[in-house]
Amino acid sequence: MSDTKTPVVTRFAPSPTGYLHIGGARTALFNWLYSQHTSGKMLLRIEDTDRERSSDAATAAILEGLSWLGLTWDGAPISQYERAARHRDVAEELVRMGKAYYCYASPEELTTMRETARAEGRPPRYDGRWRDRDPSEAPADVKGAIRIKAPQDGETVVRDRVQGDVRFPNKDLDDFIILRSDGNPTYMHAVVVDDHDMGVTHIIRGDDHLTNAARQIVIYDAMAWDVPVMSHIPLIHGADGAKLSKRHGALGVEAYRAMGYLPAALINYLARLGWSHGDDEVMSLDDMVRWFEIEDVNKGAARFDFKKLEALNGVHMRQMEPGALLERLVETLPYLEGGPAMADALTPERKAQLLAAMPGLKERAKTLNELVEGAGFLFATRPLALDDKATGLLDAPAKEILKGAKAALEKVGGDWSAASTEAAIREFATESDIKLGAVAQPLRAALTGRGTSPGVFDVLAVLGQQESLERIGDQIG
Repeated sequence: MSDTKTPVVTRFAPSPTGYLHIGGARTALFNWLYSQHTSGKMLLRIEDTDRERSSDAATAAILEGLSWLGLTWDGAPISQYERAARHRDVAEELVRMGKAYYCYASPEELTTMRETARAEGRPPRYDGRWRDRDPSEAPADVKGAIRIKAPQDGETVVRDRVQGDVRFPNKDLDDFIILRSDGNPTYMHAVVVDDHDMGVTHIIRGDDHLTNAARQIVIYDAMAWDVPVMSHIPLIHGADGAKLSKRHGALGVEAYRAMGYLPAALINYLARLGWSHGDDEVMSLDDMVRWFEIEDVNKGAARFDFKKLEALNGVHMRQMEPGALLERLVETLPYLEGGPAMADALTPERKAQLLAAMPGLKERAKTLNELVEGAGFLFATRPLALDDKATGLLDAPAKEILKGAKAALEKVGGDWSAASTEAAIREFATESDIKLGAVAQPLRAALTGRGTSPGVFDVLAVLGQQESLERIGDQIG
């Protein structure tokens, strides 16, 4: 069960070297869900100490991606780079406490150290040559790096709520650097100081950080700070079991928006990657917050499958009210293929038509891009350009049938609706001894220019009598 003895504070700490990728989005989601589930907080820290690779554009993209997904954070984002002075102070305090020391080994010495260790079949570890030397022995005009005095005997145990207790022999940790000779902190050190100062109680991150956790615990212990509760979640693999790459879906969150996925569906899918609640597949955000327990996360890697995401997205679209789906579509149009053109043509009249067509459109679409494509007939100008299937449906016999169908539709009075037009066409088909499909298919082609569309009577209702009759007339000649 959740540990709620003290207020839970989680954190998401991305590096601004690119967009918010899908693995990072899931890490943010699990932190957010756990903080919401426990009535706690999620903080946001931008780990921007790598100045050459970090950028303001990437930071903005990460914030936008989180906001689009609906993952809010408490307080202002914290810059790790701006806290460098604090990181230095703690490193120097550790030296004063005798828990760390200045190391003056030259790059050449370190290289020789590694080569000797490899030649002797040992891991390439620092040999501790400055651990107990007097600082007075330091070479003149050489700035030393600060190394932590790691315990040399026994083991360091990471008590992990996903992985269980993971044990690391202390002889493998060595005296790692916490402050470089140029005065810049290492990632290992900065993370510990930041998490402590931010009051982080629970760390949820990828299991590629598990080895880091052991080293970070050494720093926590040296400072006599409480170690946060740790949970290292499995990485995401492709459907084929290989490490996630761009071909599998290792894209930025913005790419999923451009592909027409709903944030609610993407969140639902990401939550199911490595975490489950019984057999529940389709979940609302409220469901996930209520059910989420970090202990329910699997140890094994999750597999990303575009087909499953697409199917789930279709379910979420069909569950949305037409008005809500229309608003989501409209706000997403700038990012969709063909979306900007639709946005330019979206007059109040067209928007009303699109709303009326939405129940039929959403039944046939799995993404917002497919919704745009399906709604194309509303924005088409006469005479319609026909796709290959529609052209094949409008042969000479079909056009003769269309003449009779047009005459039947002209008799429909002021009550022009899906029901009234269907009654008229059914009556025409019965009187002409023609199957309904033989009328509906060329009608669809004439009305939409395509071989597939929402129900043909829904199309008639949305287009209205005048536009429908004119489109049919264009194809009769």
